[in-house]
Amino acid sequence: MNDLSNAPLRDRHCCSFKPIPAPVLCVLVPLFFIGLSVSIFILVIVHNAFFFVFVTLLSALVLAFLVWNTLNWRRNGAILLFLDSFPDSDLRIARDGQLVKITGFASCGTLSLESSYEKVPRCIYTSTLLYEYKGFDSKPAVGNGGCFHWSLEYSERFSTDFYITDMKSGIRAMVKAGDDSKVIPLIFESKLVCTTSKHRVLSPHLRKWLGDRNLSAEARLLRIEEGYIKEGGIVTVTGVLHRNNEVLMIVQPPELISTGCLWRKLLLPVDVDGLILGVPETTPAVTNTCSVQGPEQ
Repeated sequence: MNDLSNAPLRDRHCCSFKPIPAPVLCVLVPLFFIGLSVSIFILVIVHNAFFFVFVTLLSALVLAFLVWNTLNWRRNGAILLFLDSFPDSDLRIARDGQLVKITGFASCGTLSLESSYEKVPRCIYTSTLLYEYKGFDSKPAVGNGGCFHWSLEYSERFSTDFYITDMKSGIRAMVKAGDDSKVIPLIFESKLVCTTSKHRVLSPHLRKWLGDRNLSAEARLLRIEEGYIKEGGIVTVTGVLHRNNEVLMIVQPPELISTGCLWRKLLLPVDVDGLILGVPETTPAVTNTCSVQGPEQ
C-alpha cells in the first residue's frame, strides 16, 4: 500500500508559484519597479504618458500570464491537456521501456483498499479530505495562514498495486502503484458531508470518524470530500511499460516528463514525476452529492 496522504498539503500550498521559477520572479519584480519609476519620471518631467501606459499594460499582461499559469498548475491543467493529446497505446505492439497511456478496467491485486468514510470495499485508490472553514476567531491550520477560507485539516490518500485490462487489446497488465511508488492521482473528490452555519452539530458517524483519528469533534463548519476507484471501474494509467516474458507491468517513469509549452492555452511546461492515475471524464470516481449534517434528533 502506498501512502499519498501528504500530497494534498504539498500541492495546494497557498504560497506556491509553480510552474513559475523563482529566478524569473526575482528578475521580473525589479524590472517592473524600474520601468514604473522611469515611466513616472517621464510623465512628470516630459508630460508624456505613452511610456507610463505602455509599462502599465505590459505589466498587467505579464501578471495575468503568471496568474493564469499558477491557477492551471494548481488544477493540473497542463497535465490534463498533455494527457488529452497523448493517444491511448496498444499493449500488443508497445515496446519495453515505452511511455504508454492505457485505459481499461481495474481489478484488485493481492491487496485491496477500503474508503475511509463511506467504507467502500475493493478499491485500488482511495482519498478522503477533511476541510474546516477558518473564520475570524479560528486558529490557523498547520501550513495554512489567514482566515475566511476552507483549509485542509486532514487527509487520507492511498494507492496499491492493481491490474488493468486494456480496452483496446484486451491484454492485462499489472500497475505498480504501491510500495512507495510515485503516483500522481488526477482524481477529483466529491463532497459527502457539509455542516452549515445553521446546523453545526455533527452526526454520530462523523463524530466517531473524527474520534478514531484523534481529531476534534466539536461543532464547527466542516466539509468531507472522498474519492475512490472501485474494482471494475474504468481507469487511465500513464507510465512506462516493462515486459518480462509474458508478464506486463506499468511502472513510474525513471525520469521527469515535461508537458512542453502549450502555447494555444498560454501554459508553460510542467514536469511530471511519477505514475499518472486518472479517470475518464465520462466515468467519475464517485457520484455522491454533498449531504448537509443537521442537528441530532
